[in-house]
Amino acid sequence: MRGIDEDSGEYLGPSRSQQRRDALEVLALGERLAALSPAQLQQLPLPEALLAQVLEARRVTSHIARKRQLAFLAKQMRREDDETLQAIRDALEAGGEAARQETALLHRAETWRERLLADGDAALAELLDAHPGADRQRLRQLVRSAIDERRRDRPPRAYRELFRLLRELLLVQQP
Repeated sequence: MRGIDEDSGEYLGPSRSQQRRDALEVLALGERLAALSPAQLQQLPLPEALLAQVLEARRVTSHIARKRQLAFLAKQMRREDDETLQAIRDALEAGGEAARQETALLHRAETWRERLLADGDAALAELLDAHPGADRQRLRQLVRSAIDERRRDRPPRAYRELFRLLRELLLVQQP
């Protein structure tokens, strides 16, 4: 019920504009869910009825029909309690953070690989100081093989293997 409380003078509920903003936010969340793959959807805390609606929205491809189906999905989502919708938002944000962390890990591994190939023993010593559990002999062997592959214009087998080893090493040492 909209209006002003006669005793306190406060509004009784959210304004119509606020209700519309909330509805549009839920619609945007529904569009994000419909864009996810079925495997990604399974990892989210979606109720079964809502999951079925999201999969149905994914199935529809015609523009207007899809828009109508997304509106229906948003209507179904608005019927869910706020905690459920917040849990879905949190899970989506956590997935985005995990992807950013994975990308940062890959960039660090790539940077170390390039430093090892460019600086040689100095970069290797620095890497071993930072990660004392690393296999010194294996790293040195892969660096030499990767340099040799570049010089002889061969396929980058050791180059890739060095990257995998560095990625595993950095993953273990990640906080």
